[in-house]
Amino acid sequence: MKLTRRNFLQTASTAAAFNIVPAAVLGQNAPSNRIVMAMVGVGNMGTGNMGSFLRMDDVHIKIVCDVNKKKMESAKKRVDTRYKNSDCEMIKNFRDVCSRNDIDAIMIATPDHWHACIGTFAARHGKDIYGEKPFTHDLLEGRALVNAIKQHGRVWQTGSWQRSRSEMQRAVELVRNGRIGKIARVEVGLPSGGRGKTYPPNTPIPAELDWDMWLGPAPFRKFMGVYDWDWRWVLDWGGGQMMDWIGHHADIAQWGLGRDQSGPVSFEGYCPLAPQYIYDAPTSYRYTGTYPDGTTITVADRNQVKSGTTWYGENGEWVWVDRGSFDASSPKIRDSKIEAGEIRFRPEGHQREFIDCVKTRDTTLTPAEVAHRSASIGHLGQIAMLTGRKINWNPDTEEIIGDAAASAMLGRTPRGPWTLT
Repeated sequence: MKLTRRNFLQTASTAAAFNIVPAAVLGQNAPSNRIVMAMVGVGNMGTGNMGSFLRMDDVHIKIVCDVNKKKMESAKKRVDTRYKNSDCEMIKNFRDVCSRNDIDAIMIATPDHWHACIGTFAARHGKDIYGEKPFTHDLLEGRALVNAIKQHGRVWQTGSWQRSRSEMQRAVELVRNGRIGKIARVEVGLPSGGRGKTYPPNTPIPAELDWDMWLGPAPFRKFMGVYDWDWRWVLDWGGGQMMDWIGHHADIAQWGLGRDQSGPVSFEGYCPLAPQYIYDAPTSYRYTGTYPDGTTITVADRNQVKSGTTWYGENGEWVWVDRGSFDASSPKIRDSKIEAGEIRFRPEGHQREFIDCVKTRDTTLTPAEVAHRSASIGHLGQIAMLTGRKINWNPDTEEIIGDAAASAMLGRTPRGPWTLT
């Protein structure tokens, strides 16, 4: 029979009818209803996230991706064991992963300096993304990633999983519903420290590691042994303990203040700088941001400020929360019932909520804009501490006012061939 456009379409339509089976027949976990994912970055945090997704019957992990072959092999073994086959693919280059039409979503758990490049590329290729905190390595690439997510209509969930914890939600409910009145200030206590091993000169690059790909958009550095975990204490790649945790307790602080879409207008702070080997991130730090109405947020290591997040009302009442517990200045406030019509949250698995939003196209609990604003507090506080100057900030235009040198610290040009466009 001669193939015409009409009979081709009729044949395709008939074939499709036999291949599409209603969910009511096979159930909600039928293959056609599963979200097919790739794990990009399968180190400590990445494998933790992977474990959560592996437990979901409506998720299928098809690819693991890392520049470290041993980590890929370990992740593949875990996936194959879960599915009782050997089908999981190992692909080193994230571009080859994101270009695949059979992948719905990816998880990003690489070092910070890779978040934006991978995220923008994935968004352009139609992938929904579960991405680790901090949102990005610097503020300008953060805005570029937010724009890419919006432009391409992607679902983004940040790994700021504290928002899915019941004690965090309870504390924020009390604050947002006015139990301690107007907030005067909030204090955020994060871990201090951050130094790793010193390696002998000419330490060889491990055979399983692609060092140039690991560096990616970051400035080129000779390999000096640091690439796993301790990269956090090198400012070219991370931001020390402060930026490692800013997407947790400071994110909760912003949430409680109801300022997810904005931020402070000035920052002042101090950190003693004590570089060691290639580790140059501050190990002790303290800075304060001031919002337009005079409310302040102080972020410091927990040798100076109580660990977690504490909101203080103008009347002296307070609410405090940390992982696993929360308290308030009185039992009346702590045990207050959330009434009908008040702000209320429902705890749900953080990765679970992401998958649900991929299906419904709803906004997640920690979308891109929110994650960017939370990370921006850290980026700007870091600039204030490193320059030793007060930073005046316009959160609407995202510009530092009257300080060209500080403005130059908002971002950097990615090392070629990597770009954000």
